[in-house]
Amino acid sequence: MTMAGQTINDRLLAARHSLAGQGLAKSVCKATTEECIGPKKKHLDYLVHCTNEPNVSIPHLANLLIERSQNANWVVVYKSLITTHHLMAYGNERFMQYLASSNSTFNLSSFLDKGTVQDGGMGVPGGRMGYDMSPFIRRYAKYLNEKSLSYRAMAFDFCKVKRGKEEGSLRSMNADKLLKTLPVLQAQLDALLEFDCQSNDLSNGVINMSFMLLFRDLIRLFACYNDGIINLLEKYFDMNKKQARDALDLYKKFLVRMDRVGEFLKVAENVGIDKGDIPDLTKAPSSLLDALEQHLATLEGRKVSAANTPTQSSSNQRNVKSAVTALSSTSSAFGTAAASTKFDTTNGIDEQLKAQVLAEEEAAMNQYKSKVSSPTSSGAAGASAALTNPFLSSPPAAQAGQPIVDLFGAASAQPAAAAAATQGQATTKASDDLLQLGNPFADMFEASAGGAAGATGNAGDGAANYDGAAGSSPFDWGAADDDGGAAQ
Repeated sequence: MTMAGQTINDRLLAARHSLAGQGLAKSVCKATTEECIGPKKKHLDYLVHCTNEPNVSIPHLANLLIERSQNANWVVVYKSLITTHHLMAYGNERFMQYLASSNSTFNLSSFLDKGTVQDGGMGVPGGRMGYDMSPFIRRYAKYLNEKSLSYRAMAFDFCKVKRGKEEGSLRSMNADKLLKTLPVLQAQLDALLEFDCQSNDLSNGVINMSFMLLFRDLIRLFACYNDGIINLLEKYFDMNKKQARDALDLYKKFLVRMDRVGEFLKVAENVGIDKGDIPDLTKAPSSLLDALEQHLATLEGRKVSAANTPTQSSSNQRNVKSAVTALSSTSSAFGTAAASTKFDTTNGIDEQLKAQVLAEEEAAMNQYKSKVSSPTSSGAAGASAALTNPFLSSPPAAQAGQPIVDLFGAASAQPAAAAAATQGQATTKASDDLLQLGNPFADMFEASAGGAAGATGNAGDGAANYDGAAGSSPFDWGAADDDGGAAQ
């Protein structure tokens, strides 16, 4: 049984956190409900904001998410992983630092949901969605753990480092540091590629959202990976024997991973991502691998035909240049895609949508200003507003001759009745227009004076009329705001 898409368990848990005053726990609960859709943008935005607040405990936030990942429902577990990944990507770096420095990891290597779960109205036969999604949960958790481990080893996030020929971090590394960095990057990329989903597996909003986050990471990781390989090839023929052996092994692994990245991009194209938003892969010529192997054989003292000849050396240089040119085009394509804001909505705000909303707001404000300053509306409308505004600093000229109401005295109601009659002939009652509220105290005494014509006009009649009009008093805000707040 559900209420507005969320289950009763979700509602009860959120209410419990509200009563306990646990706002952060309530937000985590809202982001990881049993509803079979991705975490809502407003909850992710709030949690991203929390990571930037100095008075919010990052360990407490991380532990809340890890605790939610121990739920038996696959939807709750998956959404807790997605929320964690979102905070890694868009939240403050303190969140990533805590995950990398602590022993708090997702222990989901044996997770399996065998129960019948909410299928989001997709009508999965036999309720097998939880069983089918369990392998992807295990692989996704492994990738997030590997992402934390790579940050622990390198003290930076590969998805956030500078890329490119001029300022790229991996393009300017020396040989020793590069040979230690690339294996860490390869391990994280391998964990991402092991997600291994096909287009027909992306059958619900939860796995779709995780796939988009993985696609975003893949673009950035491979852009760094490609920069590192270009730097490796440029330094290869100046390396010693041990370095050249390690570099050749890294390049062979790079060729394999390039094919797997191409398969991942095909899946992204099949699920609706525009082909123009998917970068192109340009491979290095196959002759480069032969040149690298021949150079290593020469360093190791093995006999290789036509080795160390001037012709062979010039051929190696040409192969390296052509390979660097090809990989540079790939690096440029992936760097452009990584710099695009289409899949990188920082803090959950789409920049295009933000610009559109700002333009609409500006147009509405200009229209309002032109309407207010128009000469046709500045006459009667301005006078009407002046007559009915109870908060003006000075009374309008039309009401200058009216006596001031003494709220604490027992004055006779005769002057008020006379003033009411005069005002009734000149203009309509303020109650005829709910948007033009007159002086609330004057209206109160006018009504009491009219109901007690010929009587003494004591204060009791005035109080009775005030009680009767309490529902329409501008100072009676009622409980609507409280209900609205509770509904949230």
